[in-house]
Parts: sequence; structure tokens; C-alpha cells
Amino acid sequence: MSGGRTASGALIAVVTAVLTVVLLLGVTAAAPIRTSGRLGDGVAIAGVALTPPMGWNTWNSYGCDISARVVQQAADALVSSGMRDAGYRYVIVDDCWFEPARGPGGVLRADPARFPQGMRAVADYVHARGLKFGIYESPNDRTCAQLGGAYPGRTGSAGHEALDARTFADWGVDYLKYDWCAPESDLDRQLSAFTRMRDALRDTGRPIVYSINANSDVLAVPPGAIYDWSGIATMWRTTNDVTPAWAIGLGVATSQGIREILDTTAPLTDRAGPGHWPDPDMLEVGVAGVPGTLTPGLTAAEQRTQFGMWALLAAPLIAGNALPYLDSATRALLTNPEVIAVDQDSLAAPATAVPDTGGKVLRRTMSDGSAVVALTNRDRAATRIDTSAAAAGLPAAPRYEVRDLWTGAASVTDGPLGATVAAHDTVLLRIRPDTSA
Repeated sequence: MSGGRTASGALIAVVTAVLTVVLLLGVTAAAPIRTSGRLGDGVAIAGVALTPPMGWNTWNSYGCDISARVVQQAADALVSSGMRDAGYRYVIVDDCWFEPARGPGGVLRADPARFPQGMRAVADYVHARGLKFGIYESPNDRTCAQLGGAYPGRTGSAGHEALDARTFADWGVDYLKYDWCAPESDLDRQLSAFTRMRDALRDTGRPIVYSINANSDVLAVPPGAIYDWSGIATMWRTTNDVTPAWAIGLGVATSQGIREILDTTAPLTDRAGPGHWPDPDMLEVGVAGVPGTLTPGLTAAEQRTQFGMWALLAAPLIAGNALPYLDSATRALLTNPEVIAVDQDSLAAPATAVPDTGGKVLRRTMSDGSAVVALTNRDRAATRIDTSAAAAGLPAAPRYEVRDLWTGAASVTDGPLGATVAAHDTVLLRIRPDTSA
């Protein structure tokens, strides 16, 4: 870690900044002024993200404590750990990378102390390792860290969209995270701001993934969940910020735990498809929590649920752990090839709840005709969850092949499916008719 800070220390700083923003902004949001529907005029940025983007972002483990060295170490770790070869290609530098004041002509500049050779050099380092480079900005006059007082200056992109888009393209940026960071969520204002940057990115001619977050500490249902932003952005956040917690409690805080994010995002998967992906936020797998707080960290079972359900929902897989300290369990989970294959399946069929299971069973059809079924236990004790191949939408057959995507164990059933699932855990099964019968 730069400056000798641990991941937990960085997370404490992040939580403090978030709470500061909440106090500054309050907890109210403007009521939506349109009914749910598709926004925008078609494909956001042509030719990008035909499957959900996969990569790594600095924020969850480092917050503002970033530097060229942190990014370089992360890029090297993506390669040496096998994560790059598993599909994690984007290295995304989040908030606080810039000098607090724009340069001559209003050009953005990297902080010279922490990025002494500039962002083009960082992008070149990332690209040389077979990876893609991402960066962060806000459509308002201040970024989230600036608004919350965690970082000085006013260097948001408001009024500088065309200039910033050209700057990013010149630097070799492949991914832009564009974060609302404003005390209100007026839809017309958001549409105008997000569309201006989309058009500016299009005008550069560079294929840049456009990731937006329209949610700003909203206690009510956030704009990212109400509206389909697929005509404006490549991916759009469906919730407030994820935290390393199973549940925070709705109405308690404006960040959310894994269970709450699943409740919000699971009904939205019919909005996913090549070039446009609902985004339930970054992976907290391997991210340190703060014991005794609302964000204590995820258990091994909760990490399986986040990773497995994000894959079932065809969500972007953007890791947030401190990569130089990657342990074997985190690496094995994040690089599970069979679960990643579910996320990256070209059909991008929506995940749907299996009837009469109380929301405990979701299923999704794969491009090869198989189905993936998730048995999720939201309770605090182990419980038995049962369904069947027919209920999961499989065609009638004498028997079915069943594969556990966590263990690789194979079995056969003539119809019934089920397992005893540990607290907050998820069993992922891939099922197909047994053609050898």
C-alpha cells in the first residue's frame, strides 16, 4: 500500500468520506419525474462490452491513497495471479488521481507527486501488460471525494466534457467511470449531463466503456434502479455504493449490503445485453471490513453469494481487493472458470425467479441450452432448498446432468434438485438433459 496504509485503514477513510458526504447532502432525493423506461437513443458506445466488463478498481481498498506505483502493482498482480487470463482486463483508477486545479486551457492534469509521469504513462504501463486502462470523473463541478471534503479542488467535468473526453482518448483511456456526486437526482439534469459526456466520448472515435452512476446517497429507490439507462451508458449502477456487509438495513444508511443489492438488481436483468449492462457495483470479495461496524467484511459464504449471483445476473465483475495481498482462497474464487463462463455467456438471457421458492431460487438459460440454477439462503442458519429441473425451465428428459460450479462435483437426477445451503451461501448448479441416457 502506498504511504504504508493497510486495506482496513483505507476502508476506514472511505467510510469516513462517505459519511461526510451523507451529512453534507442529507438523505433526501428528488422524486422521479418519469415512469420507468429506456433512456437515450440507442447503443451508448458502439463496439464495446459485448459481454459484461471484468477488471479491477482502486477505490474499495485504497480510496484516495493511490499512486502510479499502486496502479502498476495492481496491473502486475492481475497478470501474475492469473486474473488477467481469467478475463479481468480493465485497471480502473478511481477518484483523487488529478491535480486539484485544472491546467492552462482547462486541461485535467494528474497529481504530479503521485503520478509524476502523468496518466498517459500509467496507461502505457497497463497496456503493455495486455490490459485496458480506466479512469474516473464526475459530471458535476466536484467529484465525490471533493464534495465530501476528502480531496481538494473542483475538477469535475461539468462544462469541460468535450475537452476531457479528448484528453482521455489521447491518454489511451479504455473505460470511464462517471459518478454523479450531487446533492439531488433530478432526472432531466442527469440525462443532459450523462448524454453530453456520452456524445463527447463518441466524438473521439475511441471505443471507451462508459460506466455511469446516477445514484447519490439515495435512501429511496435510486435512479439507477428505476430507469433503463442502456441508451446512454455501457453500464449503469443500479444501487448506492456496495459495502463489505451482508446487509446494512434499508433506511439506515445510503450504502448497501449484498442482500439489499440483490433485492434491487435481480428484477432488472431483462435490461442486460451486448453493450449494455446493469451494474450492482464492485466485488467486495477479499476486501477487508472493519469489525464491530456496519461493514464487518464478508464471510466466505457471503463472498460466494456475491460472486456467484453477480455472475448469474450477467453483471460487470470489477474486483476491489488489494491485489498485491491476494490470498489463495480469494484468487480461487475470483478466477473460477465455470462461474465466470456464466457471467460471460453470449446469450445474456435474463435471470428469473423460480416460482413457489420464495425468491430462494433463480435460474438463467445459457447459450448451449443448459440452465444455471442458484439456491440462495438468506437466513442465519443452514436450510434445505429444493426445486426441480422442470421448474427451472429444462425440457422434459428421463434424467439430467448436474454440475456444482463451486466444487466441480457431477451428479445425475431424474428431476428433483436441491441442497442444504449454509447461512448466506449460494449453491450454483448447471443442469442439462443427460444425452447419454
